Amino acid sequence: MIEKILLAVSGLGHAEEMMKTLKEMPSIQSAKVTVLHVVSPQSTAAVMTDKWEEGGKILANAIQSLDLDPSQVSSILRQGDPKDVVCQVAEEMDADLIVMGSRGLKRLQSILGNSVSQYVFQLSSRPMLLVKDDIYVKRIKRAMVAIDKSEAATSCLNLALFILRGVTGGQLILANINTDLGGKLSGITDIKPEKNSVLGLAVAEAERQGVAVRCVTSSGKPGEEICRLAEELNVDLLVLGSPDRRPSIAKSFVDLDRLIGASLSDYVRVNATCPVLLARTSA
Repeated sequence: MIEKILLAVSGLGHAEEMMKTLKEMPSIQSAKVTVLHVVSPQSTAAVMTDKWEEGGKILANAIQSLDLDPSQVSSILRQGDPKDVVCQVAEEMDADLIVMGSRGLKRLQSILGNSVSQYVFQLSSRPMLLVKDDIYVKRIKRAMVAIDKSEAATSCLNLALFILRGVTGGQLILANINTDLGGKLSGITDIKPEKNSVLGLAVAEAERQGVAVRCVTSSGKPGEEICRLAEELNVDLLVLGSPDRRPSIAKSFVDLDRLIGASLSDYVRVNATCPVLLARTSA
């Protein structure tokens, strides 16, 4: 399922570290990695030359730090607007996953601060793994998926199961958030779901694939609860779906309403204390 990965590097952050961790996963060891660095247009040829040289060093350092089989890694140095180029390259190589660093800017800051990661997530249809600058990247043993009846949740379940395949001591945590209590917080409760329920079917699929599974429930505001559960359960990777609700005519524009409004994926992107894999699905 994940055979081609685009790693966008800027010389800062934990994206390379996250990539090294991913390549330790049995299911991803054979994946090909393309490392991309984008050089923004400069005012003079001399400055542009310096930036190209700097970009070449950033790429070389990234590839050296990854320490991958040379047959599994390639590099691209390209000029342009980083937001647009990452999307273009992901399409060109038909990437199964984009890995990027993120400053974790809040909604309005993402717009004003020209957030590359937020822009790419808005406009790309591909799964995207965001690694904030202020988090600690750990070996992936526990992955959490927020489960409901949506197509996005099913897509995330399959993605998480693929990543955990073959991991010794790996565990999938299925979280169900009850929003009926008016935002009132509850404790974390382990549950045994009914066999034919959404959770029950998810458990059966995990067991069929040989992945240990735990089901938990809590109540409160979904974004806050997902982040709280991930932190309290010491989750190494959070997998979250985000339906694309924009009309086709607006696909070339960043969804400002989503950024400013109560977007679940945006809240989790900003506030989660672990890496977040955001999977885009059609509404």
